[in-house]
Amino acid sequence: MRHLNYGHLLYFWTVAREGGVAHAADVLHVTPQTISGQIRLLEDAVGAKLLQREGRRLRLTDTGRVVRRYADEIFSLGSELAEVVRNRSTDAPAAFSVGIVDVVPKLVAYHVLEPALEMEPALRVVCREGTLEALVGELAVHRLDMVLADGPMPGGLHVRAYNHPLGESGVSFLGPARMARTLRDRFPASLDGAPMLLPARETSLRRALDGWFDELSVQPRVIAEFDDSALLKAFGQAGKGLLPTPSAIEAEVARHYGLRVVGRTDAVRERYYAISVERRIKHPAVLAVTESARRSLFPERAAGR
Repeated sequence: MRHLNYGHLLYFWTVAREGGVAHAADVLHVTPQTISGQIRLLEDAVGAKLLQREGRRLRLTDTGRVVRRYADEIFSLGSELAEVVRNRSTDAPAAFSVGIVDVVPKLVAYHVLEPALEMEPALRVVCREGTLEALVGELAVHRLDMVLADGPMPGGLHVRAYNHPLGESGVSFLGPARMARTLRDRFPASLDGAPMLLPARETSLRRALDGWFDELSVQPRVIAEFDDSALLKAFGQAGKGLLPTPSAIEAEVARHYGLRVVGRTDAVRERYYAISVERRIKHPAVLAVTESARRSLFPERAAGR
């Protein structure tokens, strides 16, 4: 197949998305016979069946699922291109697209990105959450300008991107007032048996916390584990247990969720990184947020600076 007919691909993609030829015909305002003919031409070009009938329903073949996946990307990029062109033609603010790893605390993400909201000319900040692997994939195809992560990009991803340390912070433990008063005096020994809300086991913070607990020979009573940092804090706000948070934002977290500080440790460090495709940062928004984070958000200089 030397050339792909995107018109044929659009007909197939619409059928796959809508779940059948009749629904796709309504969306595209053509007859079902037209759609079936266009898909046959695409199958001839691909050299394989893309759809097969099971009873009264159409099902994607293995090849059809691969083509659908690529079609999702192609038409998503087309929509994005149209939006970019439309925005430029109407003098709308340029977009600064940032991927935020879902375990990064929301307040940390806000403070890191806040300088981008104040830039002139104005930017439209677009935030997308996800796993580090998925977001770095988006970065690699230039759908993101930067990824904000709680750790450096793993070497095994085979993506040409670079880690830019933003800074680091110790960890504070917060809890409801009565619990904080009870546990504060003997911290950190008082964490043994204390109700605890923790991030998921595969996160870098959880691994560091588990190692620290082992060193202290304390074993908190884990009430719940979370992928999402905001949900973790909502449980903390409801008084279900202690929660760890970066010391750099402890005052805000305590005030916002009505919690009190039980204790702090520098033995566990939270480190944050901006990941970009530039070895030497030139993108003005990436440069603004990285310099501001290093200067103002974290009390210590970023490692390696």
